[in-house]
Amino acid sequence: MTLDTVKHAEQTAGAEQPWKELGLKEDEYARIREILGRRPTGAELAMYSVMWSEHCSYKSSKVHLKQFGEKVPENDAMLVGIGENAGVVDVGQGYAVTFKVESHNHPSYIEPYQGAATGVGGIVRDILAMGARPVAVVDPLRFGAADHPDTKRVLPGVVAGIGGYGNCLGLPNIGGEVVFDSCYQGNPLVNAGCIGVMKHEDIHLAKASGTGNKVILYGARTGGDGIGGVSVLASETFESTGPAKRPAVQVGDPFQEKLLIECTLEIFGEKLVAGIQDLGGAGLSCATSELASAGSGGMRVDLDTVPLRDSSLSPEEILMSESQERMCAVVEPGKVDRFMEICEKWDVIATVIGEVTEGERLEIFWHGEQIVDVPPRTVAHEGPVYHRPYARPSWQDALQADDANKLARPANSAELREQVLKLVASPNQASKSWITDQYDRFVQGNTILAQPEDAGMVRVDEESNLGVAMATDGNGRYAKLDPYAGAQLALAESYRNVAASGAKPLAISNCLNFGSPEDPDVMWQFAEATRGLADGCLQLGTPVTGGNVSLYNQTGETAIHPTPVVAVLGVIDDVTRRTPIAFKEEGQLLYLLGETHEEFGGSAWSQVVHDHLGGLPPKVDLERERLLGEILISASRDGMVDAAHDLSDGGLIQAVVESCLRGGVGARLVVPDGLDAFTFLLSESAGRAVVSVPRSEELRFTDMCGARGLPVTRIGVVDGDTVDVQGEFALSLSELRTAHEETVPGLFA
Repeated sequence: MTLDTVKHAEQTAGAEQPWKELGLKEDEYARIREILGRRPTGAELAMYSVMWSEHCSYKSSKVHLKQFGEKVPENDAMLVGIGENAGVVDVGQGYAVTFKVESHNHPSYIEPYQGAATGVGGIVRDILAMGARPVAVVDPLRFGAADHPDTKRVLPGVVAGIGGYGNCLGLPNIGGEVVFDSCYQGNPLVNAGCIGVMKHEDIHLAKASGTGNKVILYGARTGGDGIGGVSVLASETFESTGPAKRPAVQVGDPFQEKLLIECTLEIFGEKLVAGIQDLGGAGLSCATSELASAGSGGMRVDLDTVPLRDSSLSPEEILMSESQERMCAVVEPGKVDRFMEICEKWDVIATVIGEVTEGERLEIFWHGEQIVDVPPRTVAHEGPVYHRPYARPSWQDALQADDANKLARPANSAELREQVLKLVASPNQASKSWITDQYDRFVQGNTILAQPEDAGMVRVDEESNLGVAMATDGNGRYAKLDPYAGAQLALAESYRNVAASGAKPLAISNCLNFGSPEDPDVMWQFAEATRGLADGCLQLGTPVTGGNVSLYNQTGETAIHPTPVVAVLGVIDDVTRRTPIAFKEEGQLLYLLGETHEEFGGSAWSQVVHDHLGGLPPKVDLERERLLGEILISASRDGMVDAAHDLSDGGLIQAVVESCLRGGVGARLVVPDGLDAFTFLLSESAGRAVVSVPRSEELRFTDMCGARGLPVTRIGVVDGDTVDVQGEFALSLSELRTAHEETVPGLFA
């Protein structure tokens, strides 16, 4: 077969090309020809197809995402924002923390173990590429109905992949969620987040500058796994008969990645790189074009020097391969030898594959023949921009009018007790310890809090006890009812969880999971959720540092619920002052912070008892969330509370049961005046938390709440071995523990 060189492309303008099969639209192919002034070569077509995919170019979402750059709150902590591999914030004492959440949804449905494992590997390399040592991971997960046969196929593989890869890397898994809903049946959401720590002066950016500097590819050899994997697969809707395109899912090797991490950190320590980029989605196409685009010159690459696992790979396949555990570095000529020595020490393959040039072109050669000659920005940063049509769905009003507050409520105390027990045992509210016990949560010895706490927390500095906390949250049921409010509720819950642990929220990352952008209903959901999140972050003072958009999460005509997942990162000056969720000491007083209203739209109760979704989600008051956060942080710092738990899915009773089971002690609750027991226990009003207060601190704590204007209600006491709602019912801890802990193992063990 004749090699498709640039010269050959110029001479064969009318040659047929498989642009449609590579996921390009006709007008996109025409635009590529216009940019180049000729037809693209096969290698150029491969590069544009993966880099202009939805996953890499954000072509349907970027017109809405720009709000995150326009509505930026004043925040002195921001060091690196949107546009790099991950955002970076200042956490004090000369330390910087980088964090990000990304998706690996479609690959994880096809090949659950490797899809999830390489999702962890990819997000860890994003953090590493910023110059940081990765210190923890989190995994927000969504699966189909818990009792569906395919969930039994997908979930165990995903969990094993996350645990297998993360545990081998020696990274604690400190947070995330597991949610079941039939809307995710054909499209599980496997989101992965990572936190990394570095000093301010160690921040690295993805750019190729300095004419004559060498481009070095190092890490694993390039293979045929994952050719066009994430980039093409995540830009397609699943059909009911299977995916339209099924490229091979990437195969991970965590031991290779561990070597790559230590090798890279030693290279950073000796200041040997001028720019660096990990190879994830779109592989070498992404790394070379983004480095060249962000730099001050061009780049020449000799593709035939790339170390291969499969010698039969074509140039196009090498450029599209998403083989894991690879990095690309730009190194001054005088530092190349030392760079190679460190790679050899760590048994990491490293090869000079090119250099930075004076021009403004990315030029790639294959055995001396030029196969790519493109302006790199047109590949990496100037892809298509779609203003997709969107409109409020015709069914939205009817959905909101189907008010959950009108559903039949328990007729008596016995029925209320029965429904509470059913709720506690339901798959979404039940303990996820069968899952999280497969993850190493305490490796490295710096984990302070991990699941099932409100937020994960790790120590950053062992002398000062400086630490960071992170929580991820998202409620697709709320967002289906009202995408704007649903996104803000996700932000509020994550913010509240971080504050409940005692940490001050600083910034967010997000993973926006939606159906097909070609559906105006879905695009309206996306536009509303993005607007809600941008407005909410501006009000709370938590800038968006980066994130990910995952579209086409749809099987046939059935889209997932809009699921914006929000990760909030916070800082705590002294991790020894953190607040856990466990009630521990009998006699301590229980206080409810915030106000409770009749709000059951999208609630766990409406789902578990009535299999219902309708009405409006709880109202959002972000100023109240900010005030609640300040109270929780102050109370933690000053030793006024011994435990705190946010109220969200399942309401007050779910939080109290979790805190009692965590601490191994019961509670007596009194229904406050003005509330009925049902609303008191099961409402999901936002902006609330339950705290346990030592009697010696009661006056100081209530005075602080009163002075700052936060409603505070004494609702009971830590006591005994039951959860006793006085005048209504009692549930023994042993009965609650059985209900809470046996559901998930019963389904999946």
